[in-house]
Amino acid sequence: MIVLETERMLLKAVTPELYEYLMTNKTDDELKAFFGYATDRELASEKLRHEKKVVCYYQTFRRFVMVDKASGKTIGQCGYHKWYNDHNKAEIGYALNNEDIKRKGYMGEALSPIVAHGFNEMQLHRIEAFTSPQNTASIKLLTNLGFQYEGVMRGHYLKNGVYEDSACYALLREDYEG
Repeated sequence: MIVLETERMLLKAVTPELYEYLMTNKTDDELKAFFGYATDRELASEKLRHEKKVVCYYQTFRRFVMVDKASGKTIGQCGYHKWYNDHNKAEIGYALNNEDIKRKGYMGEALSPIVAHGFNEMQLHRIEAFTSPQNTASIKLLTNLGFQYEGVMRGHYLKNGVYEDSACYALLREDYEG
C-alpha cells in the first residue's frame, strides 16, 4: 500500500485493486469508517460509483484517503480521479468530509505530496483541476501550488440539476520542476 506522510496526516492510496476489495468485502460500517462518510447517502454515492465502474481501458484513478494522525479518522479524500495513462495526465480532485476542519490548511498540506507523487511516481506530464469560478479558496489553493488558469469551461459540471461553469487550472511537469 502506498502511504504518504505529512505533519498531521497519513495519505493512504486507494488503488483500483484495493477499491474493488473494499467494495466487495467490507461491511457498510467499515466502508463508512474507511472513507470517512458520516451518512448512508454518502456511502450510497460511493457504491453507485463502484457499480458504474470507475476504471476502463483508457482511464483509471489513484485516490488517497486523508487520515488524521491524532484521531486515526479519515477526514477527507484527494488524488487523481481521472488518470489517462496514454497521455500522462490526470485530473486532481479533493474534498474534506467535515466543514469544521476547512480553512485549517489540511488540503494544502495534503496536495503538495500528492502533486509530487503525480509527477515523480505516476510520471505525469500534466495535472488538471476544475473548480467553480466562485470558489476562491480552491482557486487560491491551486495557484499556491503553481497551477495556472487556462480558462472557463461553460456548462461543464452538473450540480443539483443545474449545469455550472468550471474554471480550468493546470500544472505542467516543466513548471513544477522549474
